Amino acid sequence: MRISARIPVAAGLLLVLGCSLGCQKLKERDQLVKGINAFKAGRYETAIDFFQNAVKLDPDDSMAQLYLATAYSYQVVPNLDTPENLKTAQKALDGFNKVLAQNPNDLGALRQVASIHRNIKQYDQAIADEKKVISLDPTDSEAYYTIGNIEWNMSYKNATTILGAAGLTDDGDGNVKMSKDVCAKMVAANSALVADTMANLQKAIDLNPNYDNALDMMNLAYRRKADLECGNDAARKADLAKADALVQQAVGARKANEAAKEKKLGGGISMQ
Repeated sequence: MRISARIPVAAGLLLVLGCSLGCQKLKERDQLVKGINAFKAGRYETAIDFFQNAVKLDPDDSMAQLYLATAYSYQVVPNLDTPENLKTAQKALDGFNKVLAQNPNDLGALRQVASIHRNIKQYDQAIADEKKVISLDPTDSEAYYTIGNIEWNMSYKNATTILGAAGLTDDGDGNVKMSKDVCAKMVAANSALVADTMANLQKAIDLNPNYDNALDMMNLAYRRKADLECGNDAARKADLAKADALVQQAVGARKANEAAKEKKLGGGISMQ
């Protein structure tokens, strides 16, 4: 009798436990839905509150962690060094890293981490992040472009610093007024950086021939390359000719992309 008496009790406990877990999941789902709606409406702080509630209800739900981190990331202001902005960025990074701890190959989380590191000017880390993305998806043209973009900006900063110290400003045409000593400093600072910039941009263009932003950036990269010719005027002019050709190529690619987008949307100019 004792054994049989325990059966209804055990069954009851299981029923209560099952109901409790199910109710918990329903509450979490409700908070996620409310958070998503708030996020879509641009109410990011409200969305964060809902997503935080969802995470508290189920700390192991990677989707809730991903939503919360994404909401934080939308509040990060690029290139702003205030403690508040950096704190928000760290909260976003912490959330994405929790997702990556469960799934190190989550490309969405990796791309977000790279973007945040770039926005808070941790450029070396951003490049390392993009390389992880490429290792998982070698066809990601945007990752190659992003590395090239970061490296070009580094080379530009080097160039303007060196030119400024010599009392010069960047003319964008190879800076022929540089002395031999100044040009030697430019070569030392930028040769490897410009070469890597161009290699990454070329890879992006190879993967996506109509990548207009990559073509624009390659134009600028050739102008940085022109700085490094140091008295070889023919080479400088050849670099600039390639840069000018890339400007036109980028314009053509942009028009082609706009036409393709219009066609996909079933658009076209109405005759009525």
